[in-house]
Amino acid sequence: MTTPARGRPRSFDRDAALDKALRLFWRQGYEPTSISDLTSELGIGAPSLYAAFGDKQTLFTEAVGVYGERYGGFAARALIEEPTARAAAERTLREAAIEYTEPGRPNGCMVISAGLNTTNTDVAAGLATKRESNVAGFEQRISADIAAGILPASTDALALARFVGAVMQGMSQSSQDGATRDELVKVAELAMLAWPGPSAS
Repeated sequence: MTTPARGRPRSFDRDAALDKALRLFWRQGYEPTSISDLTSELGIGAPSLYAAFGDKQTLFTEAVGVYGERYGGFAARALIEEPTARAAAERTLREAAIEYTEPGRPNGCMVISAGLNTTNTDVAAGLATKRESNVAGFEQRISADIAAGILPASTDALALARFVGAVMQGMSQSSQDGATRDELVKVAELAMLAWPGPSAS
């Protein structure tokens, strides 16, 4: 009696498998995660993984996209929904404290941490582009508030936007190092003390 080759299960759920791959990349990072790790986590053979998702980099790129839709879109939503850049920044940092410490998930932000120390320039560049898109979104909103007289004309929009991004990155790393949700909320509150006051005009 022969043992059937390990491959894709008959009831293969691509969406569930993608979420498992996403969380594995989120926990371990792109570089340390091997094809063997992925097949073990997903419960499928390598041929089935390639057939369903393509190569490791293609799977990672898709996983990053799904991460943004399911877990990492809070900054973009805040920028759309809040009336000012300050309100958007405050909401983003408070929600980061919650999202980065949510029980049942890896800590931190996948887009911030998954590409650390990777030698794959395409992966590193893709993640950097996503991080820069958040900075660009904040810079645009800050510039609009300067033009509207909500923020002082002397405000450096790009520097302030990068400040928000830097705090988010620090919060992500801190959560992976063991910082609690309450501690990160306090970090968010302290960070907002650096926000420029309203325009005097």
